[in-house]
Amino acid sequence: MSEDHDAGVTVPHTALAPATLRAVIESFVLREGTDYGERELTLEEKVARVVALLERGEASIVFHPDSATVDILPARRSHAP
Repeated sequence: MSEDHDAGVTVPHTALAPATLRAVIESFVLREGTDYGERELTLEEKVARVVALLERGEASIVFHPDSATVDILPARRSHAP
């Protein structure tokens, strides 16, 4: 785990048990209310998309100790010269 994302702790998705990972993703998807385009996606489709983002390293799970909350955020990219 690493300190990242504004004082949150980045938690590798692979460090979570499958049921815990699923619960975190479902909680995120259900609270986001994101528009997915022309047709509404099922919960399964939304979860699958988030899993794919995590697996590709395009999103990260971040735990905020002060509020004891978890977010899924776009992954930070290092821009080293």
